[in-house]
Amino acid sequence: MEDTKIIDLYWRRDERAIAETDSKYGIYCHAVSMNILGVREDAEECVNDTYTRAWNAMPPERPGRLRLWLARITRNLSFNRWNRDRAQKRGGNMYVLLSELDECIPDPKGIEQIEDAKELGGIINAWLACLTEKDCTVFMRRYWAGESVTDIARSCGMSANALSQKLARMRRNLRKYLGEEGVAL
Repeated sequence: MEDTKIIDLYWRRDERAIAETDSKYGIYCHAVSMNILGVREDAEECVNDTYTRAWNAMPPERPGRLRLWLARITRNLSFNRWNRDRAQKRGGNMYVLLSELDECIPDPKGIEQIEDAKELGGIINAWLACLTEKDCTVFMRRYWAGESVTDIARSCGMSANALSQKLARMRRNLRKYLGEEGVAL
């Protein structure tokens, strides 16, 4: 079913909207959540919560790109779950993933110098636009979707070590770009 028809179902408060959403985007949302949480049951719960959030948000919202809108909700719910679980016990794949970005994303005190977190997002998006499509995809798969270096490397036809080095260069480049844009690191 087309996204516009799924969104129309939400707007009409037709419960088929959730079934159609799950049919079309359930596997994708589950993968996003699993890459962050690593626990199937937790990921399933976050995906179900995504559908509830979508139901409560439409109307009045009418997402332009339903797949990305759902992924953002799933990702945010998964990070919230991960943070809650991490408060109880440290560790896990996401801790490693986020620690890789520590060197180039400002700490919360530094963000005060930026008017708004959206401005930082805009700066990072401008940096991403400067990358090749392949590099942008690799960066987003690693740091937005939380995919493992091994999985990304395999799909790109390169070794995990080569991809790790490429990601390290990209992080250094991002750090340099943020500094040039006046972001306190």
